[in-house]
Amino acid sequence: MELFVWGLNHKTVPVSVREQFSVPPERIRTALSQSGQYQTIHEAVILSTCNRSEIYAVCPEGTPARVLQDFFLSLLNGKPEIRPDYFYTYTGRDCIVHLLRVASSLDSQIIGEGQILSQVKQAYLLAHDCGATGIVLNLLFHQAIATGKRVRTDTHIAYNAVSVSYAAVQLAEHLLGDVTGKTLLLFGAGQMAELAARNFLGKGLKKLYIVNRHIERAQKLASLLSGTAVHYQKGNEAAARADIIVTSTGAPHYVLTEERLAAIMKARKGRPLLLIDIAVPRDIEPSAADLPGISLYNIDDLTTTVAENEQSRQREAALAGTIVQEEAEELLQRFRYLPVRPALLRLSEKAEQARKREFRRAMNKLPGLTDEQYRIIENMTHMIVRKLLRDPMMQTVGAARTDKEEETVRSLSDFFKL
Repeated sequence: MELFVWGLNHKTVPVSVREQFSVPPERIRTALSQSGQYQTIHEAVILSTCNRSEIYAVCPEGTPARVLQDFFLSLLNGKPEIRPDYFYTYTGRDCIVHLLRVASSLDSQIIGEGQILSQVKQAYLLAHDCGATGIVLNLLFHQAIATGKRVRTDTHIAYNAVSVSYAAVQLAEHLLGDVTGKTLLLFGAGQMAELAARNFLGKGLKKLYIVNRHIERAQKLASLLSGTAVHYQKGNEAAARADIIVTSTGAPHYVLTEERLAAIMKARKGRPLLLIDIAVPRDIEPSAADLPGISLYNIDDLTTTVAENEQSRQREAALAGTIVQEEAEELLQRFRYLPVRPALLRLSEKAEQARKREFRRAMNKLPGLTDEQYRIIENMTHMIVRKLLRDPMMQTVGAARTDKEEETVRSLSDFFKL
């Protein structure tokens, strides 16, 4: 048997192609529940996200990639264009390293993003619930999930912003110390504005106001984010209550002029105001930075932070890559002894049964022992069994996947009457 992965991702195809290969969970569940009908696919997990569509499988050695491709294509509603350069296929160690990199976000469009680990876990749990996984994919995905967690714990790969919208939050936290309990006023209701708002809300924002020239767009976004839509004409009133203003309107002119901000600051009675302009062209008149109490930052200030943080993440990615290689080697060692595992389990179980039986007999002859004495003797029996079995077990593991494997397992079984 051999490990396979077949798929495509953001590196091989644009989103216009990826969306054609996206598979909803319900269809994946149906397919995996019936995967036992495929004689060449013994285990399978399907990972389908906005940036990748992949099938991980255990198949006989030499199985053509076309088998996995045909299985995956059978899940799709339409018939997308098929080009060889769309897809990749990895086997064995390369498959292991690939999944560990995916789970660690090293293969993500944004290195360090946190969503992929959860997506890998959900894909595995779905396949497991469908009975589509066995010992190989169970080991592989448990190791991948553990590796993803270790990378996020042992490195700073997820610490710094690599998007302008998140850099705005990072800047606000740096200047204000904390945005928990703060009020944000958002000018604009587009994608960049929404991302910025979501990032601020994730940091404990207390109140969100959304201003847009088209009130229905502000209302739509406000309903998604539990915010409050504000008519454009009443933007000054909301600004007087805000701690932070983020602008991202796409307007061809200044939305907040120096004159308008002077009126806002007068209504605020000098209370400081942080303004972050992430629009191009700019929404806020640059000269407004000279007004007392105003701190104004534009997209260039943020892109510098993003570039610095991207370099930092690349350094952390190198450390994460080392962790992935270590974890892959550990998993390979575990896979190596899979063929002899049943014999080793039988030996361990037989030895444990004998240990328990003789331990009980001895304890019946030694009444009045203290709890500490009882534990010392029991631990001693564990150590004796472990040391006696170590050499035959290591010899058997060493013979795994060699021409001596069958003979060694037979000798072990005969000698210990397994």
